[in-house]
Order: sequence, then structure tokens, then C-alpha cells
Amino acid sequence: MAKREEKKVRGIYEKEPGSDIWSIRYADGTGSIRREKVGPKSAAIQLYRKRKTEVLQGAKLPENFRKKAVTFGVLADDALEYSKAHKRSYRMDQYRMKPLRDQFGAREADKITPQDLERWLADCADENNWKPATINRSKALLSLVFRLEMENGKVGRNPARLVKRRLENNAPIRFLSHEEESRLREVIERDCPERLSELEIALNTGIRCGEQYGLTWEFVNFSTKVLTVALSKNGETRHVPMNTVTIAAFKRLGKNSEGHGSVFANQGPRHWFEAAIEAANIEDFTWHCLRHTFASRLVMKGVDIRTVQELMGHKTIQMTVRYAHLAPQHTLAAVERLCEPVKAEATQEAPTSTRTSTSDSESVLEQLSAVPQAIAAQSVTSELGL
Repeated sequence: MAKREEKKVRGIYEKEPGSDIWSIRYADGTGSIRREKVGPKSAAIQLYRKRKTEVLQGAKLPENFRKKAVTFGVLADDALEYSKAHKRSYRMDQYRMKPLRDQFGAREADKITPQDLERWLADCADENNWKPATINRSKALLSLVFRLEMENGKVGRNPARLVKRRLENNAPIRFLSHEEESRLREVIERDCPERLSELEIALNTGIRCGEQYGLTWEFVNFSTKVLTVALSKNGETRHVPMNTVTIAAFKRLGKNSEGHGSVFANQGPRHWFEAAIEAANIEDFTWHCLRHTFASRLVMKGVDIRTVQELMGHKTIQMTVRYAHLAPQHTLAAVERLCEPVKAEATQEAPTSTRTSTSDSESVLEQLSAVPQAIAAQSVTSELGL
């Protein structure tokens, strides 16, 4: 006789059949769906009944069982306090939090669903032309808001965790051509020559905008020719070598200072750089593109990727490999070296002896030594989809 199927119990389920790990699913007092992993089936049944009882008691005796609703605006304030104390991107978090507060500030945080967040982000992409990177940064900030309050016990879940991350566009990175640089220099020398040193430092060190404009003279060492970034984006101290152009730029700036305090009196380049870019007729270019220019020129000069990674202060080599495509002529020259032995054989007569001369062997070894480098360059190009 066939074995009777076990009766299903409402509200409990086994995600992986046969695992004997059971979970419960129920609607809490606010109507939100909750899920909890329990263990054995008997324990899951017991907990499910307990949770349903708690929900029922909360409905009957709200003054005793319901917690005071916490709005998203309260969570946003807590998150910004945390950001101010622990993150270097506090000012950007303030900027990104404003539209979030405008949309969700008055709503109960526990009633905000992943669908609400997805719908709002999609609307922002359509109406405000938000790029995938902008959406991902806002999603990360939302996740931080809910995660912090889960740790504080103010909310029970993080709806941003279920919001899908957008695929960011890895289009070619914008860098400054030599012809564009000439036009930009002409404009700066004409309109604001005192800013030329700031441009020189950015082009020859590759440090980030915040790192550059946060410099104080104690971190500029002329004797060792080293520039110290006390707190980089990765939260670590790093040291950047200064070439002769950089040293000369800092010395020009130092003439008007007492050698201590901030290197730059202004807080950033925006008030003059954007006007100079527009006057020089350079399109789609920001101050951060100067950092891309620094990396691309190193690659085009034949500097290896590992050294570029160190100079840029990247945590992983993947961040640096993005710049390899900025020098296609150099990677092409590398793989073209694979053709050299074939060309050499085509121009030589067939040997009359099976013995190879010492000079021929050395030539072949020199040619073969280029193969690993060429293969490495080819693999980087392939990885970037070129």
C-alpha cells in the first residue's frame, strides 16, 4: 500500500526537500511578510503558532504590543551622523540623501518595500537621467541606512538588500589628449595663471581631487621628493613620488605661503576649472579625468600595470587594468612582436646544416622572451573586450 503523503502545515516550508531545515512565513502586525529559518519541523510549527499569537495580541492590545513607528527620516539622520564620524564621503552622502528624504522621509521605515525602492530608482533613471552608477550609489546608501538601524533594533529588515544592482557602463575612460592639454593651458595662462600649478600637480601625481585639495605642507617633502596622502580613499596612508614638474609646481605655491597649513587656499577646482574647460572647447571632461590622464600616459610610456596600480593607490589590479585599453597602439606593438620570427625566417635561405650558430640561438631566445609579455598584453586586451 502506498505511503500516505504527509499533511502540509500552513505557514511552514522546507526550502531544500530532505534537508530537515524548516522555515516559517507569516504576516506581522503591519502586514509585512516575515520569514525565519528555524530547524526541525516540530520547532517550526511551534514558533509559527507563537508568532501568530503575538500578531493577534498586538492587534487586540496595540498599546502593549506595538512599537512606536519609526520614520525613514529618523533613520536618515542616524545614517548621516554615522557617515560624518566614519566616512570620507560624508558630503556626498548628504547630497545623495536629500532626494531619498524627500521621497521616503515621512514614511514608516518598516513599511517600505523593495518594490517601493525599485520603482523610485527606476523613475529617477527615467526622469532625471540617472546613470547606473548613480543608482548603485543611492542603493548603497539606502542599504547603509537600514543596516545601521537593524543593528540598533529600530527596524527588522533591510529592503534595499533585495534591490538589484545595475550593470555599470564600462565605456572607454576619458583622458586629456596633448592637443586638448595645449588648449587648456592657453586658457589657464590667459584667464587664471595662478591655477596652473594645481593642474600640473594633478597631471603628474594622479592623486584624487579631495586628496590634493586636502594637502597640508607637512606632507610635502622636498628632500625625499615624496608626497604623503595621509588618508586615501581606501582609508590607508600612501606615498606618491614627485617628479621635477611637480616639485616646481609646489615651490611656486610655497612662495606665497609660510610653509605650513593648507597648500591650497580654496576648497576645490570647480569654480575655475569648469570655466577653463568650456573656454578651451573640451567636451565631457571633469577634474577626475586628469587622474585618468595620469594613468593612461604611464601605460603609454611603457610603465607596467603593477607599478601603475601602486602609483594610483588602487586596492586591486582590476581597477588598474581598465586603463590598458587607453594605449591600444602599445598592446598592438606587443603582439606584433610574435610575427618577428616568421618574418626573419621568410628572408633567410634554408640552412645547409642541422647545427645552429650561437648568434642564431641568442636571437631566437630574445624573440621567445617577448612571448610571455605579448600573451599577457593580449589577455588584458581580451578581458576588456577589445
